[in-house]
Amino acid sequence: MKSYPKITTVMTIDHYKLLVTFDNRVMKIYDCTLLLEESPFSLLRDKPIFQSVQVDKGGYGIFWNDDLDLSEAELWINGELIDC
Repeated sequence: MKSYPKITTVMTIDHYKLLVTFDNRVMKIYDCTLLLEESPFSLLRDKPIFQSVQVDKGGYGIFWNDDLDLSEAELWINGELIDC
């Protein structure tokens, strides 16, 4: 099984996007807009809920609540690399 860098921080930015920093210091932007069309992620249209995102213990993903989460692999593979 492939191993991915762990997440150290996550921040919300404009237009339902996340700025994710990994433990190898790589930063990526992950666009959540397509997720908003799917249940249960449609709850994230509520800005206060979207902005409540947190990093899982150990950096294995992010979560909003017990039902809404994304893995480090999803964010790593589908996030857009940004130059720092």
